[in-house]
Amino acid sequence: MLAAPAAPGLSQADWSQRLLDCLAAPAGPLAPVQVRGRNGLAQRSLPGRRDEAWRFTDLGPLIALDPQGLTHAPLSPSGGEPLPAVAPGSLRLRLDGPGDPLEGVPLPEGLSRITDSELEQGLGQILEANGCREHWPVLLNKAAVSRVLALRVRGTVVPTLELVSDAGRAPALLPLRVLLHLEEGASLSVLQVHRSAGASLTSVVVEARLAAGSRLDHSLFAPGHGDAVLLAHLVACQEPGSSLRLTTASGGWGLSRLEPHVLQPHGGAITELGGLQLVRDRQVADTHSRVEFLGPEGRLDQLHKVVADDAGRSVFNGAVRVPRPAQRTDAAQLSRSLLLSDRARVDTKPEMEIVADDVRCSHGATVSRLRADELFYLQSRGISADQAATLLLRGYCEEILARLPAAASPWQPLQSLLSQECGP
Repeated sequence: MLAAPAAPGLSQADWSQRLLDCLAAPAGPLAPVQVRGRNGLAQRSLPGRRDEAWRFTDLGPLIALDPQGLTHAPLSPSGGEPLPAVAPGSLRLRLDGPGDPLEGVPLPEGLSRITDSELEQGLGQILEANGCREHWPVLLNKAAVSRVLALRVRGTVVPTLELVSDAGRAPALLPLRVLLHLEEGASLSVLQVHRSAGASLTSVVVEARLAAGSRLDHSLFAPGHGDAVLLAHLVACQEPGSSLRLTTASGGWGLSRLEPHVLQPHGGAITELGGLQLVRDRQVADTHSRVEFLGPEGRLDQLHKVVADDAGRSVFNGAVRVPRPAQRTDAAQLSRSLLLSDRARVDTKPEMEIVADDVRCSHGATVSRLRADELFYLQSRGISADQAATLLLRGYCEEILARLPAAASPWQPLQSLLSQECGP
């Protein structure tokens, strides 16, 4: 059974209060975090059109969810499709909110739990450094979360760490939090998979600290449902010599909002961001990214791609900040959007704030349709119009999907996103 719609006339402020009223009393090691999150939510209503960062984001799919139906659902959602087989060379962990994903799982060499005392001291520091601690989706996550997957990484971890959450078909609130500390010279590949087959709210906060010379390849693949909402903060702090590759691919959610935030406090690191979002019907997909360089010789390569069909709406705001100390920064940002319908809408705003005078920075945005000359070329080779459009669409998406690790292959990301969410 899907979650019942919110009560008629329920306002944004009423929705937040209703959620707080429905949450269980703070308990467990994260009770102080829950209290801080709930106090923050009590002082703020849902963001709205007057908030610059949210003025293009329609929160209708979120408000349509009844908080009571979500929070009174079983703690471990069930009823979803069976999970595909685990790819060779991968370690799968199930994230269901309150359960311990590491219970009974032997960790590979190089991975270890962060102790409770270290967790108490370190949780939230990366959010604070990136200015995200009081963001509304983060407050919501704090208010509801009961467990953190906290891992320390030493050396090279061979298997890809696959983190899977599935809200299933039943109404559910899934608050998930991950903390990764990569020590000097460490290397890790992570694949996050979030999916839903019914009305649900998945709240994700990931913090990653990359020490000097470390490398993190982090991917998020999220096929959703038209009645479901995904809110995700992916936040990282990079020391000089570190390398971060963050790839996101999502589609099908009634509302998805992804917020990658990266800080290079001393510069000298490499950041690569790749994003693909697909929308159709009346779905809303929103990506707000921010990369900040506070030291010299940092690098950024960012490519964000969109496919919008029917009356779907995509929002992209990519902010890059290069203050005076960040001399010799090399940053490139590109937003590319593909419209498949006259009713689809794209709001894209790549932006750079540059004060340093010795930099190489560029940004741009394009919004287009499938190219007529390419369609004509394929049709002239005997390919039907529909097949030609499908081939071009596949090629457009593969530029980002090819960056996902081999662990993603059993999930069939291209077929999953295209078959469920878009068509030529």
